[in-house]
Amino acid sequence: MARTSLGGNFHRLWTAGAVSNLGDGVALAAMPLLAVSISHDPTTVASVTAAGTLPWLLFSLLGGAIVDRVDRRRAMGVVDGFRFAAMALLGFALVTGVESIALLVIVSFSLGMAETVFDNASQSILPSLVTDDQLETANGRLEGAQIVANQFAGPPLGAWLFGLAASAPFFLDAASFGFAALLVLTLRGSFRAPREEHDTASVRADIAEGVRWLFAHRLLRSLAIALGVMNLVGMAAMTMLVLYAKDVLHLTNTQFGLLLTTEAAGAVLGSMMAARLARRFGNGVTLTVAITVSAASFLVPALWAQPVAVAASLAIGGFGGLVWNVLTVSMRQSLVPDALLGRVNSAYRLFGWGTMPLGAISGGLIADAFGLRAPFLVAGVVALMLAAWVSTRVTNRSIDRARRRAQADATAGTDRTTRDGPAQDGIK
Repeated sequence: MARTSLGGNFHRLWTAGAVSNLGDGVALAAMPLLAVSISHDPTTVASVTAAGTLPWLLFSLLGGAIVDRVDRRRAMGVVDGFRFAAMALLGFALVTGVESIALLVIVSFSLGMAETVFDNASQSILPSLVTDDQLETANGRLEGAQIVANQFAGPPLGAWLFGLAASAPFFLDAASFGFAALLVLTLRGSFRAPREEHDTASVRADIAEGVRWLFAHRLLRSLAIALGVMNLVGMAAMTMLVLYAKDVLHLTNTQFGLLLTTEAAGAVLGSMMAARLARRFGNGVTLTVAITVSAASFLVPALWAQPVAVAASLAIGGFGGLVWNVLTVSMRQSLVPDALLGRVNSAYRLFGWGTMPLGAISGGLIADAFGLRAPFLVAGVVALMLAAWVSTRVTNRSIDRARRRAQADATAGTDRTTRDGPAQDGIK
């Protein structure tokens, strides 16, 4: 049975994440509301979301190389300091009456660029804070706190604050980043990835090493591809949710914020149940069911434009998405050597998250051409086909085989950080 005492360092990380995610949740509702107040054009609104996700396509690999070269704690502190400055500047711009889609695009892009380093570092640092048998529990608690703050408490607060003053949500987000930066820097210990004393490999060579390792690992490669397709179609649908809520469901700003919390409610349940479901049914079966219910949830807004039904579908999708996240993040943390974790994570995110800006723009174009329901229909159909493919590639057997190989290599002291990638026996 996994130990549940996760230690003081973990609880500092958890608190920092919860606080910064509350600020992010406030901005999650306020940013699209600000964009819609400036322009009602679907493609224009989608450009703000696309700008925030584009850095995952452009800078993800560089972010991973940085995370494997520096103290991960300090990287997180510096990045949160940068995000504090960006959100504070946006708040001051709104106070002075400066607002435009171009400004939102620049801020969204800057925050996304910082996120490529921060998210990678936060996932890479966790195996240094807890033991392997605690990873799923720790990830579940981190994801649960993130969802409660980011999607449950934050959006209604953000929509309410936006109604009081457009700048208020962004000042609150800035303050949350500042507090989180200070707290992260209190983590005890050194969190620099192990490297050979005379390792003089270039950043480019480091990046190539991580990409090769991921591509040589059949299981993690399949998960990265699945995540990329799911994020492509999911972003196409969810980017249009604010316009769908206003023009099809006829919701107010406050009601839109409450709608977002239903996804969070399902996600919180998913974060609590993920480890338990994996122990009962196995990771492969659990992941297949998770992606299937997430895929099916996209079809409801396309076929049934009723607020309660849409809210229920978001809750179901949130449940499936968080179960997927907890289990796949834990697998990466247990299968990838620490010295490579940042770079493999970044390569994984490149394929898994690099599709999001394409999805955001696609959603705007599809909605322009076929209406606001169409992106949800396309997302549902494509995602269901993806779920069928996942069921043949990500199985209990393939996951157990990969874990046995990683454990055998660790026990034997095999050098898993060579330029040739992981051993192939048993991971085909």
